[in-house]
Amino acid sequence: MKNVFVISSSLRNDSNSEILARMAFKGSNDAGNKTEFITLKGMDLRFCKGCLACQKTGNCVIKDDMAGVINKVKDADVLIFASPIYYYGITGQLKTFLDRLNPLYIQEPKFEDVYLITTSAEEDEEVYEKAVECLQGFIDCFPDSRFAGILSAGGVNIDKIENDPDRKGLLKKAYELGKTV
Repeated sequence: MKNVFVISSSLRNDSNSEILARMAFKGSNDAGNKTEFITLKGMDLRFCKGCLACQKTGNCVIKDDMAGVINKVKDADVLIFASPIYYYGITGQLKTFLDRLNPLYIQEPKFEDVYLITTSAEEDEEVYEKAVECLQGFIDCFPDSRFAGILSAGGVNIDKIENDPDRKGLLKKAYELGKTV
C-alpha cells in the first residue's frame, strides 16, 4: 500500500483537469492505496518571499493554508499533480504551491514517483512540454524522486470531459493511472 497525494490546481469548479484528478484518486483508492485529494481552489496560498528561513528551520514563516499541506506532501510515496495548461505551462497556483515546498529540501521527503495530469484545448505534444519542464525542475531537487509519467488530455474544451464521447477514454486512463501508481 502506498501513500498517494493528488493535488488539483484548477480554479474552475468541476474543471476537466480536476475531473481527471478525481478519477486518478478513485483508481488509487480502489487499488488499496491510502489516497488523499486536495484542490488549491479556495486555499489561502501566498507567494514565497524568498527569505530562505525554511532552509534553516525546515518551516515556512508564512502563515497560510500551506502549513497544513506540506507534511502531506513530505509523507507521500506518490504525488499526482493536475493542471490545466495556461500559456503552455502549469497554473500559477501550482507554481506557487511548488515554490512553497521549499522547506522540503531539508526535511527528506518520501515521495519517489511524481505524475502530471494536464488538460488543454490544443492537442500537440509541445503544448505540455513546458509544464513537464517546470515540474521536472522541482523533481530534480530531490534525488530519490523521478518524473513517473503524464496523462495529457489535449483537445478538450471548457465543456465537461465526461460529456464528450470522443474523450471518455481519458476518464479510464486517469483511473488506470491512479490504479497503477
